[in-house]
Amino acid sequence: MRPRWVRTPADPVLLVLGLAGLLMAPWFLLAPAGAGPASGWLLQSAIDATTVVIAVRLYRLPGTTRHARRFWLATAVSMSLSGIGDVYQSTLVLTGLDHGVISPVQTAFVVTGMVTVVITMLCHPLGGAGRQRLRLWLDASTVLTAVAAFLWYFLLAGELSGGKAADRLAATATAISMMLVTFGLVKLIFSPTAPFTRLAGMIGALGVAGTAIGAPVMTALTARPDPGILQIAQLLPCLLIPMSLRIQEVQIRRLGGRRETAERRGFSKLPYVAVAATQMLLVVALIGGNLGLSIWGVTAGVVLSTALVLVRQMVAFHDNERLVVQLSDQKEWFSALVQHAWDLTVVTRDDGTVGYASPAASRVLGADLAGVPIGEWAHPADMPVILDLLARLAAAPGTHADAEVRLRHTDGSYRWLHVVGTDLRGNSSIAGIVWNGRDITESRRLQDELRHQATHDALTGLANRALLQQRVREAVPHTRLGVLLVDLDGFKQVNDEHGHHAGDQVLIAVAQRVTALLGDAGTVARLGGDEFAVLLPGADQAAATVLAGVLAAAVAEPIPVTGAVVSVGASIGIAVGTPADADRMLRDADAEMYRNKQSRRAAA
Repeated sequence: MRPRWVRTPADPVLLVLGLAGLLMAPWFLLAPAGAGPASGWLLQSAIDATTVVIAVRLYRLPGTTRHARRFWLATAVSMSLSGIGDVYQSTLVLTGLDHGVISPVQTAFVVTGMVTVVITMLCHPLGGAGRQRLRLWLDASTVLTAVAAFLWYFLLAGELSGGKAADRLAATATAISMMLVTFGLVKLIFSPTAPFTRLAGMIGALGVAGTAIGAPVMTALTARPDPGILQIAQLLPCLLIPMSLRIQEVQIRRLGGRRETAERRGFSKLPYVAVAATQMLLVVALIGGNLGLSIWGVTAGVVLSTALVLVRQMVAFHDNERLVVQLSDQKEWFSALVQHAWDLTVVTRDDGTVGYASPAASRVLGADLAGVPIGEWAHPADMPVILDLLARLAAAPGTHADAEVRLRHTDGSYRWLHVVGTDLRGNSSIAGIVWNGRDITESRRLQDELRHQATHDALTGLANRALLQQRVREAVPHTRLGVLLVDLDGFKQVNDEHGHHAGDQVLIAVAQRVTALLGDAGTVARLGGDEFAVLLPGADQAAATVLAGVLAAAVAEPIPVTGAVVSVGASIGIAVGTPADADRMLRDADAEMYRNKQSRRAAA
């Protein structure tokens, strides 16, 4: 976006200053003889006082930076010194003691004030670095050279070639002071740390430069200028100085005390205007001489070639600025996408440390991963998965591979992420592996819940028949397996006498007892109703028989249910074999279980 000046409202101070400028012309052109110089010095003193008041107000504005406050204080001091000198000169004029010349006292006060503000501006931090600062100095020096050329042509050359030594010294000191102030202002205008907006700075610089060359230019343009016209040419630029300060105050107050730091400073046209003005001054200077066609031809060629170069540079700068704006817009667009994306992007270096992590990393994991080895955030059980991903990427550079891994959140929990890695270590602008990750914790939790529901009994939380069969298939081939089928005795009586809720409590209690008894040595499953199964990897017939006895005793312990204590028994069938004999083992265990049940009933 191109910088825009803050639009100022109709300000009463600016209106008064503008009205003073309008009334200045008829007053000095129609003033009685002798009244012009006195009123001119009095008006100059009033302008100085107004500038001091506004500078102090800018110094006191809230939110003003330390360096800006120092600048406005120096401005107030400088204009106070100039005001003292102008009041002194006004007194001499009113009393008739000026003798038509400017007092050295007035010159000394003005020069001292100018030197004060020049030193402050030279000490003001410029900001930027390297070539940016070099461009700033070159642009400022170009404008200064043009101002110096105008001062020399319209003021210094004439003063130094004739007149009294004191007058020459005063004119030279004043001109040099004004030139240095103009240079300081121009330097700050180009600087990104200027204590004023560009509009206020340009108006102020124009006022300072105009104060130095206004009257000499008018003298050069008119052979015998009217004294009133000279005073107008001298005072009108002076009015621009308090106007620039007031514009600055109005703009800053409208911004609530904030500096226009967001203003993007594109290339400045001032250096090119300065070069063009200097070329025109050259032509004006040559007009008065008795020159031949050869000199004029060379002059025309120099001016035309300079103009063409300036136009070419301006066109190139406009194209560059438009390109910079487009790139800036694209950068802001991409940055906005990255800033608000929930899918995180991470770039890891060869040593595994994170070189870049998008803002989504902080939202997903609670912290920025930059500079930390990615392995420190991965779940230990998922490190083989990550190593496999890296191996696949190394085997096929430029391709991508994906997996689901867990990364640790700052709260200690782990988040599931589906990550896609792309090996871009061969790309010099990336020089790393790019990981794009999406948080799938909730979907994984839902999948795990659905998977658990599909493989576990809803009442007891034990494995169901499907999971039991899966565990048999997953067993190492040719290893021994023991299977126990358990059917509860007396369970129907509990349901009939105490209700199905009591029966559910019995089933839950039996599941807990069997699970606690078996631990991690096998798998306990509920096959349906009051029938359970126990899978024992590596167990032989003797071990299975011992476990069956312990299990039957545990089940037979009294079970408290709502409003009563009940007891059930367990009929257990045992079979031993290999995973390939799973169907046969289940049939044999089932047959033995029913034989044991019939025997227990007959004994009862």
